[in-house]
Amino acid sequence: MGYIGTLAVPILILLLVFSSLKVLREYQRAVVFLLGRFWRVKGPGLIVIVPGIQQMVRVELRTVVLDVPSQDVISRDNVSVKVNAVVYLRVVDPQKAIIQVENYLAATSQLAQTTLRSVLGKHDLDEMLSEREKLNLDIQQTLDTQTFGWGVKVSNVEIKHVDINESMVRAIARQAEAERERRAKVIHAEGELQAAQKLFEAAQVLAKQPQALQLRYLETLTVIAADKNSTIIFPLPMDVITPLMQLLPKNSASP
Repeated sequence: MGYIGTLAVPILILLLVFSSLKVLREYQRAVVFLLGRFWRVKGPGLIVIVPGIQQMVRVELRTVVLDVPSQDVISRDNVSVKVNAVVYLRVVDPQKAIIQVENYLAATSQLAQTTLRSVLGKHDLDEMLSEREKLNLDIQQTLDTQTFGWGVKVSNVEIKHVDINESMVRAIARQAEAERERRAKVIHAEGELQAAQKLFEAAQVLAKQPQALQLRYLETLTVIAADKNSTIIFPLPMDVITPLMQLLPKNSASP
C-alpha cells in the first residue's frame, strides 16, 4: 500500500499538469475566468489553465453561416409573402460574445428573424422582387448595429426566396403583360410620330422645289413599270401637262 501511495502522488501531479494544458487552433480563442471573474483572452497555441481556479470558454472566430427560417411578411402594399434569408457573421470580440449574451448564435438568429420582418414590411412587393441588393444592405446594417454590443460582426445578409401565393403570381403576370403592351403601343406611336415628321419635312422640300416633285413622279413610274407586267394608266400631273398645252396653239398657228 505504501508503494502504491508513493506512485499515486506523481501520477496525480501529472494528471493535473496535463489537464491544465490546452491547445487552441488558429481560429479559436479562450475566454479565461479567474475565480469567476473575467481575466483575459488567450490563444491560439498552447495555454495553461490552473484547474479549480481558472475556467475557460472556447470561442471560434470563423465566419458562421446562419440560416434564417421562413418568415411571414406583410409588405407595405398589404401583400402577404414568405421570406427566408441567410446571415454571415463572425465573432470579433470574444470577451463580449461570452459575457454580454448567453448564446450569441441563438440571439442573432432571433434578432435576424424580427429584423427581416420589420425591414421588409416597410417596402412594396415590387421592391422585394427587384431591389434585393438594397434590402440585403438595409438588413445587414440594422443587424450589425445591434450585434456590435455582443462582439459579433454581421458581414452579409442574403435574401434567398420570396414566396407569394398563386393568385398573386397570376396578377403579377397580368401586370407584366399589360406593361409590355403599353410599351409596344408607346413605341408604335413614337414611330408614327417620327414618320409623320419626316413626311412633313419631305413635303416642305418638294413644295419649294417643283423639279424635285417631277423627278419623284418619274421615279415612281419607273418602279411601277419594273414591278408590274400589266398596263397601267397613270395620270400626269398638271405641272407636266401645262407646258405642253401652251406649246400647242403656237404650233397650230404657224402654218
